[in-house]
Amino acid sequence: MDGPPPIKKMFLPALFVGALFYVTLKRAPEPPQQVLVQGEALGTTWALKVVNGPEGVSADQLRHIVDGALAGVDASMSTYRDDSELMAVNAAEGTEPIPLSMQLGSVIAEAIDIGTASEGAFDVTVGPLVNAWGFGVDKHSTVPTKEVMEELSERVGWDKIEVTPAGITKSHPGLFIDLSAIAKGYAVDVAVEDLQKAGVDDLLMELGGEIVARGTNASGEPWRLGIETPSATGREVFHAVPLRDSAMATSGDYRQFYEVEGRRVSHLIDPRSGKPIEHRVASVTVVADRCSTADGWATALSVMGEAEGMERASANELAAYFIIRDEDGAFRTEETPAFQALKQGR
Repeated sequence: MDGPPPIKKMFLPALFVGALFYVTLKRAPEPPQQVLVQGEALGTTWALKVVNGPEGVSADQLRHIVDGALAGVDASMSTYRDDSELMAVNAAEGTEPIPLSMQLGSVIAEAIDIGTASEGAFDVTVGPLVNAWGFGVDKHSTVPTKEVMEELSERVGWDKIEVTPAGITKSHPGLFIDLSAIAKGYAVDVAVEDLQKAGVDDLLMELGGEIVARGTNASGEPWRLGIETPSATGREVFHAVPLRDSAMATSGDYRQFYEVEGRRVSHLIDPRSGKPIEHRVASVTVVADRCSTADGWATALSVMGEAEGMERASANELAAYFIIRDEDGAFRTEETPAFQALKQGR
């Protein structure tokens, strides 16, 4: 029979192609690839989470980048290595300028800046007092005598060190610099900078509780980090904080302490008095652009206590979160305006 072919034969191929096109459009997107890498450095542990890392960069390469960055900081700033650059500075007996690497010089300079802004609540020369109270290498629970405290006070003071282009100058040859309250945060900063140079954009890096977040998590949202309940037993989240392109550090008195005649002796020593803190601030968390800044200020505010710490943090526009231990053992909190804005995504 003459005439046009059946319609069915003409349109089946077109419908088939259209169905394939439809399926292609509706196919679910590939889930983000996440990589978790972990290790040990600077006397603690570290962990790195990467979302959709750059093509060709393996987990082993990520580990190599982090290990290299942390090893460099350890070689420069460790007080547990006799061959570190910092220990060479501490061993120098004169008062002439001592040349510094750019890395060590920048960290000591920031430590001095925080010491100045906190009026001495942050002091990287406080190590001898920490040791005297039993929280150094030689652990003990003996209260130092008044005579010992007076002798040590002569070689403690952030204002007794100065960093210039010529190097560092110590006004007292017996000054001993310990950067443990800022170096870990700086180490995370350096590791993250090296990872970003390798093309890693979305990551979360943690070293001994100091944290840096860049980009977003696997859901495309800011990373959410937990602030730990300040308890000597167990690890529970007390409050969650959104982080994106920022750093967070927490300082507290709930892990290291001992008791003498019913009194709690904290490892946090107030450099201004030479004595352990006695206020009720259990922990302080600070969020900042750099982890070294968050690390140093968290310690400074923990030393200051609630009233002075809140005032100083607000004056310096710091995002700070205080957890205070009441007499009945319950916790209450205080937040600076900058921290409140952080929670609201501003």
